[in-house]
Amino acid sequence: MKKLGLLLIVLILGTGFSMAQDRGQRNFDPEERAKAQTAELKELLDLNKDQEKKVYDLNLKAGKDMAAMREEMQSSGGFNEDMRAKMMEMREKQNQEMKKILTDSQYEKYEKYLEDRRNRRRGGQR
Repeated sequence: MKKLGLLLIVLILGTGFSMAQDRGQRNFDPEERAKAQTAELKELLDLNKDQEKKVYDLNLKAGKDMAAMREEMQSSGGFNEDMRAKMMEMREKQNQEMKKILTDSQYEKYEKYLEDRRNRRRGGQR
């Protein structure tokens, strides 16, 4: 009986630890991320089919660029100011392209969306 109880405790703890680790994992696959981001923006901004395709392509390109940046960061030993500048430049270019795709009112909503995301991150929320 003691062995069964001990085995049950080990199983419960093992399951809890593995679930906690899974929650910490992020999906860095550029295609999956681009699909998810585009779906979110489609709903938020009421994108038409043409806009949806262009936003997906833009998100995919940005995702691939960020993945390359992450690989570079890992191989070079970590994050530095040059990488921060490159990332900010990439984001600025992405926003400029997004402005070309969206209407003025959609872009205003998009800017609000970005601001809300920044505020959530600063607050430690996700």
